[in-house]
Amino acid sequence: MADHKTVARPYASALFQVAREHGELARWSNALSVLASALGDEGLQAWLDSPRMTDAERVALLMDIAQAADPEAGAVLAEDRGANFLKLLAENDRLAILPDVALLFEEQRHLEENTMDVTMVAASDVDDATKAAISAALESRLGRTVRLSVTVDPALLGGAVIRADDLVIDASLKSRLAKLATSLIR
Repeated sequence: MADHKTVARPYASALFQVAREHGELARWSNALSVLASALGDEGLQAWLDSPRMTDAERVALLMDIAQAADPEAGAVLAEDRGANFLKLLAENDRLAILPDVALLFEEQRHLEENTMDVTMVAASDVDDATKAAISAALESRLGRTVRLSVTVDPALLGGAVIRADDLVIDASLKSRLAKLATSLIR
């Protein structure tokens, strides 16, 4: 069978066009994110693959999970477009590609909105002024609006690691120490 991204691409593209026409890119992005997160659970995947479940039961289960996780996501999926999309995937045995549909949808949304999600892992908490300065510098360098998310990892010892698509800026003390150790060994 073809890989999931190849199979997911036409579903993501069609859904993106419909969401764009109805001005619902953010709503669908959220709903797909909730579904992708839920489908990351192997137990749920096994349950959905069970031959005892009908397509309608699979769709209802996913709608219930989305509603419980995020009422707004549940509302999107309860609407005709959402229910029909899930039914189409279920009927074609494609529910497993939902995480890839979500990923491809997000890629198209970022291109459409000229945005980029950037993650920064810092050794300690980062204040708002520093976040704003980093965002501004990245926006200038990348030519796109940056949505910066920051997490803390004390194992970095100091500094930070920034990831934006293929770009990785590693300014962590841990990485500098590793480079120093390597150069001393040579």
